[in-house]
Amino acid sequence: MVIKSVALETVCGITSRLPENTHIEFAFAGKSNVGKSSLINGLMNRKSLARTSSSPGKTQTINYYNINDELYFVDLPGYGYAKVSKQEKEKWGKMIENYLNRSRMLRSVFLLIDIRHEPSSNDVMMYDWIVSKGYNPVIIATKLDKINRSQKDKCIKIIRDKLKVVPGTKIFPYSAVTKQGRDEIYDYIDTFFDSEETGS
Repeated sequence: MVIKSVALETVCGITSRLPENTHIEFAFAGKSNVGKSSLINGLMNRKSLARTSSSPGKTQTINYYNINDELYFVDLPGYGYAKVSKQEKEKWGKMIENYLNRSRMLRSVFLLIDIRHEPSSNDVMMYDWIVSKGYNPVIIATKLDKINRSQKDKCIKIIRDKLKVVPGTKIFPYSAVTKQGRDEIYDYIDTFFDSEETGS
């Protein structure tokens, strides 16, 4: 996958109607401060198109990034930030549910988990929720550069066991600093274009 052009094309709030896109979509979910914006920027080869924030819970919209005019990265609101009101959390939950239920072009959901920590109850809930909507989430284990190389396999096993992932679930360790893992994610996305072309 070669990034030729990117643009923030659509921003949807709680009352917005979701766009009727004709290109396939890849959604990104994860709790606040897990590094979602950094991952999306890294995949798009941009430093700050996806807005990063020192204030977790700031993403309150669904953001559609048009990539090469052939696919979309869809940034979903972050979850699990304690300082956000219960009402706000419910609002964001409805936005995510509405998207998962209604998008006709969604092909895969990336669920981001901080590799340094055991998945939280919110992470487990989100994983189970995405599965219940008919998707098998791909796990992106972020902040790989924050652990020793020798810890990687153990940390991934903890994530796999805690989430009780579906057999065969892909887990890609990723570092926003070194971009390790980016090529594996690109290769995974490319497989969808192969299958679209063959009609499988």
